[in-house]
Amino acid sequence: MQDAPFADRAAASGGARDSTPSSMVSSADVNGTEVYSPSGDHLGQIDHLMIDKVSGQIAYAVMTFGGFLGLGAGEHPVPWKKLTYDTNLGGFVTDITQEQLTGAPSWSRTWFDDPDYHRRSYDYYGVPPYWL
Repeated sequence: MQDAPFADRAAASGGARDSTPSSMVSSADVNGTEVYSPSGDHLGQIDHLMIDKVSGQIAYAVMTFGGFLGLGAGEHPVPWKKLTYDTNLGGFVTDITQEQLTGAPSWSRTWFDDPDYHRRSYDYYGVPPYWL
């Protein structure tokens, strides 16, 4: 499995775009996966994941939203716990609104190393921090 191309790994592991249930997914298959509201409205897509190196837990999905053809799109880290995979939609569902995304706590280029940002972000979205 180690030498298999990403698409083959996704098929073998029940990747995000595959409707076969599995407890594992390649991070390569999560990148680019669409994100929807509970009513099915498209909110954006996952650009990449941020994984805590010590605990191995996924801390954030960095989501892109808005814009047209990639121009003017925003990017924002969203706590991983706010996303649930929906096999019918072939994407993730969140109760985060477009307004919450645009009004989320500001972040700097080094947000991933800023404990204050992590606290503000998880408080803002109302989920327990990944480190607890």
